[in-house]
Amino acid sequence: MAIQLMSPQAADREQWQQLYCGYAGFYQVPMDQQILDRVWGWIFDPQTPFYALIAKDDSGRVLGLMHYRAMPSPLRGAEVGFLDDLFVHPDVRGRGVVDALFDALQSAAAEKGWPFVRWITAEDNHRAQAVYAKVADKTQWQTWQMAVD
Repeated sequence: MAIQLMSPQAADREQWQQLYCGYAGFYQVPMDQQILDRVWGWIFDPQTPFYALIAKDDSGRVLGLMHYRAMPSPLRGAEVGFLDDLFVHPDVRGRGVVDALFDALQSAAAEKGWPFVRWITAEDNHRAQAVYAKVADKTQWQTWQMAVD
């Protein structure tokens, strides 16, 4: 299967949205049109350091998506990368899509001068962790989240 990587274009909106809803559903996060519109807007806003990649097959079907951004690292006095979202359509998992997306992310991070890209995943997402172990090192950090009333 040939895989083409690119930034999303306006014509990709519907397929991107279907995949992103699949991603939200996997993590059981409610999704609505307002959120979808906001994230889609970030992708195209030159003032927002938020980036997206999609993977397509030869027929133009969107197979996977990746959202990432710059993140200040005060201890380093530099920006690093942060991978927010990664989702590959279940029908094409294990066929090289995620590898191609990570290769593109590595190239983008190098172009931006980021010393590394960091991300989190659910503790029970074992399939993703097996993939991540091939491309990155697990850190010692645990994630905490404080609700704001």
